Formats: sequence, C-alpha cells, structure tokens
Amino acid sequence: MAGQNLMQTVKPSPHLQGEVLLPGDKSISHRVAILDSLSQGKSTIKNFAPGRDCWHTVTCLKALGVPIQILKSQSTLSLSVSGRGRMGFREPRDVLYAGNSGTTMRLLSGLLAAQPFLSIITGDASLRGRPMSRLIEPLRLMGAEIWGREQDLLAPLVIRGRALHGAEIPLTIPSAQIKSAILLAGLFAQGNTVLYQSVKSRDHTERLLTAMGAKLDTDGNHLCLSPLTMPLSSISFRVPGDLSSAAYFLVAGAIHSNARITVRACGINPTRTGIIDALVAMGAKIQMRNERMEVGEPLADITVESSELRGIEMGGGIIPRIIDELPILAVAACVARGRTVIRGAGELRVKESDRIAAMLKELGKMGADIEELADGMIITGGKRLRGAKVDSHSDHRLAMSLAIAGLLATGETIINRAQVTQISYPAFWQELQRLVERA
Repeated sequence: MAGQNLMQTVKPSPHLQGEVLLPGDKSISHRVAILDSLSQGKSTIKNFAPGRDCWHTVTCLKALGVPIQILKSQSTLSLSVSGRGRMGFREPRDVLYAGNSGTTMRLLSGLLAAQPFLSIITGDASLRGRPMSRLIEPLRLMGAEIWGREQDLLAPLVIRGRALHGAEIPLTIPSAQIKSAILLAGLFAQGNTVLYQSVKSRDHTERLLTAMGAKLDTDGNHLCLSPLTMPLSSISFRVPGDLSSAAYFLVAGAIHSNARITVRACGINPTRTGIIDALVAMGAKIQMRNERMEVGEPLADITVESSELRGIEMGGGIIPRIIDELPILAVAACVARGRTVIRGAGELRVKESDRIAAMLKELGKMGADIEELADGMIITGGKRLRGAKVDSHSDHRLAMSLAIAGLLATGETIINRAQVTQISYPAFWQELQRLVERA
C-alpha cells in the first residue's frame, strides 16, 4: 500500500455492536523486542504489534545482527528472538531506517550510543522533521558522541558508540521515548543513571527492565538505574492489546446513540489510562472486567455503551497520559454538551503532523466549533457534524479519529490518504466495518 493514496468513505451507522480484536500494544512491542535482543536466551513475543512502526524496529534489530524469526498466525503476529547479550550487536552495513517511527529512532539511539561502532539512523520526511535535540543533549551528558542535521536539531543521526558514564539528568519534557533511550544507554554506563521526571510518563520500559532483572529503583518521579552486572533475562509473553488503538472504539461507543462495544485483553497501565479517565469525567459509561497482570503489565476487558457526554477541561499531569489520544478526544468533545478546553498539549505540534492545526482544519470542514490555542484547543460541542472530504495529513491517528467522526456525521465522509492507518493498526478499517455489520 506504500505509495498509494487510498480514499476511504465512512457513512453514519444506526448501530455499533460487538467485540474488537486489538493489535498488540505498540509501545510495549517496540521495547520488548529491543530488550529481548539485549538479553541472554531465546524468547517468544506473542501478539506483537503488526503496524509499520514496530516492523521498522524489528528490521533495524536484524540489521544489527539479532536473529529474529517472524511467526504469523491467522489473526496475530509473533516473534522468536535470540538475544545477543550486552555487546553482541554488529555494526550495520547500511543506514538504519526508522520509517515514521520516532520510538524506533530514539530508543535505538540510546542503545547504539554505547555500542563500539558507527551507526547512522534516518527516517521518512515526517520523522526527519521532528525534534531530536531533546534526545541528543541528555545522551551527550553521558558522554555519547551523537550528531544531527541542522546543528543537531534533526535526523538523520550519526552515532559513534563509545563507553558511557552515568549522569543525573532532568527530564524537562515528559517523553517516554527520551526516558527509555537514556535508560537503554544507562544499562552500559559506568555508574548509576539518575532521572528526574517533572511529570511521570508511560513506564513500560521500567516494568520490563525490572521483570528482566535490571536494578532500577523508583522514588516518586525519580529513577535510579544501575549498570548491568549480568545479562538481562529474556522474557516470553503475550503483548496486551493496545489502549491507544482501543481509544477510537471507546469514543465511538460513548458518542454513538446506539452502541455497545467490548475490547478484550486491553492494557490498562496507569500511565496510559488517561483516555479512560477523561471519558469517564465526560460522563462515559465504561466498565472494566477480568482485570489481571501479565509480566508486570495490567490488562482487562473494557466495555463502553452509549453515553451523554459533557465538556471538561484537560491539562496538567493528565496530558502526558493522553497525548496520543487527544485527536480522538477532540472528536468526543465535538459531540459533548458544552465546552471542552485542552491546554498544555504543545507536544501535539511536533508529532507526525501538527495535530492541533490539522484537527482544527479537518474537523472544521465537518462543522466543528474549534478555537486554536498555542498549546491546545477550545471545542464547543453539541452540534451535529456533517460529512465532508477530509485529509489525514499522513497521520495515522488523524485518519482513525476522522473515521469515528464520520460515523456520527450526516452524509458521507471521505478521508484522503487513509492507508496511513497501516503505521499502527493495519486492521482498523476491517474492525470498524465488522462493528457496523454486526449491528
């Protein structure tokens, strides 16, 4: 589908009923593939995220000499990973390509900073325009030799691996990608690596490191990682369903007048459940059942029903927990009664697109009442959206958010560049169609 421009048409549906099969959590999939590659031993990762982003991580790891076997079944993807140990990677013969995946580029940069060879990592046009100085600067505090384009602002990145030292690093931007890159570098450093988080971001890396035997102490928002004295233990497990992917269906169920949708085995890590907290605060009828733990990660079955939503204010500490879900929450706010205010979300400007400007433009075509703020938006809801020709801006989260808006709109909504959903959720359009057909 790469290189093609898919126009997807969405029509309003009188009902939305059924269960959704979620892809594996994208954030966890990236991390467990990298950490199992660093481990000693063989592992099997079931329900690995099938999107292009995680595939780029796998391709880069294979280029670094990691034996990875792809195991496909009818509905899920699994990996068999043979860990290379602490220093078993080889110098890549070519430039590493991260595609559109900021997670791939940033996490692997932390790993490569400590490897005894030269590596270059790049990405597509969108990724080459995203900020990298926030990654380069803390790694340099640990002694890393890393450079970027335009005076270290942008990718491609050139990394000459070398011995690193621990450092005390304040994380002024609540980014789990930057935090994880530093922790990966810290595994190889001499001395402890101490991180000070202003706001806690998603903690999948910390949970996995602890489960695999790393010495990581947590005190509130402070982290202290000791360098490895023995290899990480490989882990085999089933990746929980992706809550960021579930978000589109949770919002669809809440804003539709005749809906009941269940997502099963979905990750409910507390650093990720901002979408649920926000929807409940807006009045959504959401129930969680069968809660359990797998390899340190909590998961549950989540059911949502038709609800009467009201506008709320979102800002402060919840923003890092909903940053990826803000586009679909903007759709919920368009339907909710009253005014929704989103502040402190300036990070949306430097995602795969400028998501504030893009959502303002595209939802505006559908009749939404949205005022743009420098770091967010004000949405006055309660008005019926109308079908329109809209564009994804080559951003997977915008494409899926506009699809859900189209389910509620009058008439047809035509989404340009809809194939971009392949980045994170290849089966999205099929799952959406199944919900409509089951009704």
